[in-house]
Amino acid sequence: MTPPDTRTARPGAPAFPMARGCPYRMPDGYELLRAAGPLSRVTLHDGSTAWLVSGSEEGRALLLDARLSVDVRRPGFPTLSPQLATQSENGFTPPLSGVDDPEHAHQRRLVIPGYGIRRIAAMRPEIERTAEQLLDAMLTAHDRRADLVADYTLPLACAAGFALLGVPPEDGRHIAERTRRVLCPADEAESADAPQNFTEVLERLRQVLDREEHQPGLIAELLGADTEMDRDQLTLLCAILLTGGDDTTSSTVAAAVLALLQHPDQLGLLREDPTLLPGAVDELTRYTSVADVLPRIAVADLEIAGHTVRAGEGVLISTMLMNRDPAAWPDPDTLDLTRRAGRHVAFGYGVHQCVGQNLARAVIETALATLLRRAPGLRLAVPADRIRANPPYVLQGSVSTLPVTW
Repeated sequence: MTPPDTRTARPGAPAFPMARGCPYRMPDGYELLRAAGPLSRVTLHDGSTAWLVSGSEEGRALLLDARLSVDVRRPGFPTLSPQLATQSENGFTPPLSGVDDPEHAHQRRLVIPGYGIRRIAAMRPEIERTAEQLLDAMLTAHDRRADLVADYTLPLACAAGFALLGVPPEDGRHIAERTRRVLCPADEAESADAPQNFTEVLERLRQVLDREEHQPGLIAELLGADTEMDRDQLTLLCAILLTGGDDTTSSTVAAAVLALLQHPDQLGLLREDPTLLPGAVDELTRYTSVADVLPRIAVADLEIAGHTVRAGEGVLISTMLMNRDPAAWPDPDTLDLTRRAGRHVAFGYGVHQCVGQNLARAVIETALATLLRRAPGLRLAVPADRIRANPPYVLQGSVSTLPVTW
């Protein structure tokens, strides 16, 4: 007897992804998913269903399980929107995050030395100088208003990424503007032009790679490495490292600032005791969980939490729900900057854990420390309910604009 197709829609499976009303809070429907967890069914945009993982223990186990694949080319791979489905159908496969071992392991070995702790520590003075320069320009605005994302968090994240890769300043300015149009479009026209702008990012990076002389950085190291990747693949790898890391880092800072402004008691703790900041970065990253959903597809049957996940079924692992699991975190929906939150999974977990997390932590910590010191009167320039997260298929907790004054 032929087994039923478990990927088809079924009654009671809620639609997914779910939009956040507030960039740092769980979507309204997540409470029901959490209560139904640690695994439940959700319905995707095309009517198919997938497993949604909300439990911390279960999510960690699955992120270590080689029977789950990140290869978007596999039939039935779960996508969060028609746009992402079209990319998969057109054969777009992102390096690192979209390939399995051994291809993934090879790519990771190429880039991981560039994000080592010592190298990032050596970059901190430059990151701090850039933060000061950006705030010098922002805080002298005549109307004492700014968009914190466009004027501070995104250019700071971009500058750090360019410095690490060794992108020259003139190329960085060109790439940064097109990156902004991709990640934080000003209007519908820029949003519609996002694919073209990403193509221009690729073209400019290809020009950087094609030059005979390079600034010190990861690009020069990649070009000198023993790799089977061709020039086009290396260009795409650099573009993914830049745009993916810049967006999540910028959005995490913006969402963290918004959360702090809405939790004045926690902001007060941080102002009174700046030594709390390293731990506060972990708690704010856990609490905001900007890059929420990690999609996978089962390549073999597996048993977990009393459920059988069949080969060919999609699995969506929610890092936000894992980071808000009461079994792992006491009072998980409360922002507590004194909490020891180092075990959060906002940067992922397992072999696909974010390669750039050391740089991201350095940028987030520097961005917050410098902003809080330089702008003690910082506040929102619009009502908080007007600050909306981007559509969930873009980046689940992304903040494209954050109007502030001081």
